[in-house]
Amino acid sequence: MKIVVLDGYTLNPGDLSWEELGKLGGLAVYDGTPADKVVERIGDAEIVITNKTPITREILEAAPGIKYIGILATGYNVVDTEAAKKKGIPVTNAPAYSTMSVAQFAIGLLLEICLNVGHHSNAVYSGRWTAHHAFCFWDYPLIELAGKTMGIIGFGNIGRAVAKIASALGMEVLAHSRTETDEGRKLAKYVTLNELLAKSDVVSLHCPLTPETKEIIGKDSIAKMKDGAILINTSRGQLVNEADLADALNSGKLTGAATDVASVEPIPADSPLLKAKNCFITPHIAWAPKESRCRLMDIAVSNLAGFLSGKPVNVVNE
Repeated sequence: MKIVVLDGYTLNPGDLSWEELGKLGGLAVYDGTPADKVVERIGDAEIVITNKTPITREILEAAPGIKYIGILATGYNVVDTEAAKKKGIPVTNAPAYSTMSVAQFAIGLLLEICLNVGHHSNAVYSGRWTAHHAFCFWDYPLIELAGKTMGIIGFGNIGRAVAKIASALGMEVLAHSRTETDEGRKLAKYVTLNELLAKSDVVSLHCPLTPETKEIIGKDSIAKMKDGAILINTSRGQLVNEADLADALNSGKLTGAATDVASVEPIPADSPLLKAKNCFITPHIAWAPKESRCRLMDIAVSNLAGFLSGKPVNVVNE
């Protein structure tokens, strides 16, 4: 079978190997694929592997030979899964490969807001400490997290991992989730969304993007948050109304925000967040440590091997 990877660069910019995937069929790997080239590249393929390149109903109609679609991510909204299901095409994803990487990154963003480590290091290298009259100085208020409340929206694998680290830092943890579990109750107190917003010093987003969660953080929900609260988003950019968040930062309603995602990626030059006060933005890299990407590659190979052996796993459109 012919295997086509439409956008392999982010998973493997050169430090991993496609060898194991290539053992399962004839392999063509593209770093990225423009929308007008998708059908041309997968027209004679049976296996399609994608990360962020959309596979629409129209593309499936134009490429009748497709038998399997593998997604190099946990989220699967880039594929019309219902259209694939009607054609008998299983779509698989890669769950839980980046749990610890994303949890670590979320806390890293929070610590950067609280301590501004990068800024103060740059200040030292620019000579400001050497020239200072006292043995220390700081430009921003330094925030201790112990005793404060972390509110986590979405309490799946990543949310629970964040809760463990927050607890280790001495924080109380609240959670809001579609479902409640015994494991979750051991780590946090489940509350309504309004209670979480009202009581949390830090709100961290770890929920999937659905019609119900789109712009779950906007003008109205921000108004319910504590004055001076902090927002962290390592989930999906569309969970946040970015103009409303920028307004909240610029007005001082929120002390700071950090996001690893944007509603449009790469982030547009006119994004209001780029000019907002005390807003830290990273280029969607929470998932990307090499250890995490190795797990993702292994899952992608295992998913395809399972399909080829008649025992598919991680199918999202059964």
